[in-house]
Amino acid sequence: MAECENDSDVESRISYRDYVVLKRGDVFKSVQVENKKKVVFEKQWFFLDNAVGQLFGTRFEIEAGGSLKLKAAKHSGDSLDSKEAGQDNRHIVDDGSSQKLTRDDIETLKEQGLKGQEIVQQLIDNSTTFKGKTEFAQEKYIKKKKKKYESEISILKPSTRLLAMMYHGREPGKICHLRYDTLAQILTLGNIHAGSKILVFETCAGLVLGSVMERMGGFGSVIQMYPGGGPTRAGMESFGFPSHFHETLHEFPLCKVNALLAGTLDLSEKDAESEVSGSGNGQSESTQETSAVSEEKNSEPQSMEVSIDPQEEMRREERERLREKKAQEKKVKMEEKRKKLASAAALLEGRNADGLVIASRFHPCPVLMCLLKFIAPSRPFVVYCQYREPLIECYTKLREQGGAISLRLTDSWLRHYQVLPNRTHPVLLMSGGGGYLLSGTTVAADAAKARNQHKSEEPVAKRLKLDEISSA
Repeated sequence: MAECENDSDVESRISYRDYVVLKRGDVFKSVQVENKKKVVFEKQWFFLDNAVGQLFGTRFEIEAGGSLKLKAAKHSGDSLDSKEAGQDNRHIVDDGSSQKLTRDDIETLKEQGLKGQEIVQQLIDNSTTFKGKTEFAQEKYIKKKKKKYESEISILKPSTRLLAMMYHGREPGKICHLRYDTLAQILTLGNIHAGSKILVFETCAGLVLGSVMERMGGFGSVIQMYPGGGPTRAGMESFGFPSHFHETLHEFPLCKVNALLAGTLDLSEKDAESEVSGSGNGQSESTQETSAVSEEKNSEPQSMEVSIDPQEEMRREERERLREKKAQEKKVKMEEKRKKLASAAALLEGRNADGLVIASRFHPCPVLMCLLKFIAPSRPFVVYCQYREPLIECYTKLREQGGAISLRLTDSWLRHYQVLPNRTHPVLLMSGGGGYLLSGTTVAADAAKARNQHKSEEPVAKRLKLDEISSA
């Protein structure tokens, strides 16, 4: 029991090599904690060494020199709220002359070592219109100045929600404009849970893949289908999963799916080609080297003994050793890749996956029709697309071909609300769209064909009636 408590305490504290999420206001950034590494966040630079050993969720102040200091607990006397407030703002004119402090004065205060809260208090004291503003306007003014002058950050543990909000706020194009509420619906509609076998095809920088792995908790199997030369997992790495999570992750190239379905997948073909090409390169290099040596011998036969340089001989032997070492490392990597490919192929050959998740910038229809063959009957699948038309094509194709029921094409709508005393209202700016989802449940192909044939057949009673008319 004590060991479990110690493990949980270690997991809840920041350590070197951990991935963390920096938060300041509504802005997030994912970084890795490294020794004496400069981090730039919101136009400020600092080091994360002082955060090591502290709990996740701790707030820090950025001091001069880039060091972090624990944020002191907020006391009731530290409030900047003014006791005097006006009735309305009708007499306030924004002409830029209400603030007595200039930019040079503020820079002087910073050089004197004043903290953000003290600078904000100086701005309030030197404002001629602050006391005439309403209580709500004063709060907005203080919030705006705090955001500008206070150097405070929070260090959080990565999660699906934080990383989805970070990507959507900073680089939405990398995740196909996938919004965090839509990602939550993908995990729910896909029935992602521990112990299941899930197929994932995504081009969202690994965010969807990491979300699926986090929901499964390190139990089960995740097979990532990837296009191109290799999978993209930058978002998944930002989760900072332990090693046993990576043991559940498998990868399989999309270009080999047809060969796997046809039963013609050759796992040793690529290795053989690479070995042949590698040996061919080695032979060409060796022939070039021997030809160069022979040219030297032919050009200078009389001074052969003099031209032999021991340093040159050592350099040549060193190059040869490096070449052999690189060839060996390449061979080991190809063998590991072949083993991973074989394990993923073994999982796919059973065609009994428990779910399918697709979130890609490619057209989803051919990918969906191909990967549905690996899903067991009565299992959910969900497809995300930024646009509606490709999903309509998928919907029509599935209705014609069969093999799926409970097809639903939906879009999500999200709006934030400001909830404050006497001024609760929707936020003026909101997201225009969170993409579209196509979800459904697979059925056995034989049952689907039988159902379609039964629908196309003419009712028996009607056929009898027509036969009677024709015989009469």
